[in-house]
Amino acid sequence: MPCCGKLPSWFCLALLLLFASLGAQAADISARNPQLSVGEDGYVLAADFSINLNARLEDTVARGVALYFVVDFELTRPRWYWLDEEVVSRSQSFQLSYHALTRQYRLSSGALHQSFATLDEAMRILSRLRDWQVLDKGSLTATQTYFAAVRMRLDVTQMPKTFQVNALANRDWNLSSEWARWNVTPGDLAPSAGMTNPVLAGVSEGK
Repeated sequence: MPCCGKLPSWFCLALLLLFASLGAQAADISARNPQLSVGEDGYVLAADFSINLNARLEDTVARGVALYFVVDFELTRPRWYWLDEEVVSRSQSFQLSYHALTRQYRLSSGALHQSFATLDEAMRILSRLRDWQVLDKGSLTATQTYFAAVRMRLDVTQMPKTFQVNALANRDWNLSSEWARWNVTPGDLAPSAGMTNPVLAGVSEGK
């Protein structure tokens, strides 16, 4: 750091500690262990995500503002003579919210939801995507090799307008994993473990 030659050493050390602290508080998502398997009605997706929220996002949820996480999945077929062909592109949205009356966090997907006593418990379930059906039976050729990709991102477009404006000017809200990519040959896929709902195993409906 060139400027440190003109500043006291204790001041430079304080700056370094500050930058290190800011880096430790940064929010991020990473995708791991993605795989397709064969379910009862088609092909299902499983993946693990490492999700770290910073203090700003945790405080937003605690104040009663919902966060929306979206899992995107893409499958393409390679073509030597042209661009790869898109076979399917799907997205699944999950809402993370806090209810002050019950003092519980809630993770929802459509009409399904599950409540948790702590934010850590909710995030642990959100980080484990299981048996999300992304393709119907018969939609893939058994011997063909496909390119699959999955990611998770924070979708600020589903939040109140005031937060959308703030997100455009603040990097704390720019939260998305890199695409996790892998090759898929349907004829080599194993059968699914057989869970019934993506991510929210054992949820209740409509309450």
